[in-house]
Amino acid sequence: MTGNEEMITEDVANYVESSVLCWLATVSEDGVPNVSPKEAFLLDDNGRILVANIASPETVRNIRHSCKVCLSFVNVFIQKGYKITGDARILTEGDAGYAEGLAKLVSKIGDTFSILSIIEIQPSQVDPIVAPSYRIFPDSTEVDRIGESLDSYAVKHYQDQAAREEPDTR
Repeated sequence: MTGNEEMITEDVANYVESSVLCWLATVSEDGVPNVSPKEAFLLDDNGRILVANIASPETVRNIRHSCKVCLSFVNVFIQKGYKITGDARILTEGDAGYAEGLAKLVSKIGDTFSILSIIEIQPSQVDPIVAPSYRIFPDSTEVDRIGESLDSYAVKHYQDQAAREEPDTR
């Protein structure tokens, strides 16, 4: 047991598992921050987060310089999520845990992408991310936030437009 299991609560795990993208922040040798979207990731059985390096040379270079990272998962419609800080390492073929991690990632995302390496993150801190609107309007609910987000991002309008443009195949 690594201790990560206690940090990654069921709620945190649900956000990780239901997220389409996460955002990984690193810092370069010159101190320049880099935030990069990641779409292939999972939570392993030991409370670590595995991220597929598909096309992230800057992220990998930064982690080799400094293992300190920050990863965020946010549901943009609910406007809540989690920020996970910790230490990362790059796993490549031959490293302990690489084959197992690669198999899990391929099982989750398929073989569409070539995985160059795996970014393994050991969480050291987990903090909630909550939009200010929850504090400004304390009586608002997640359902309220979802409705406002759908309107703000014109999601329903986009769905309606897509349905109108879909050819009739009957």
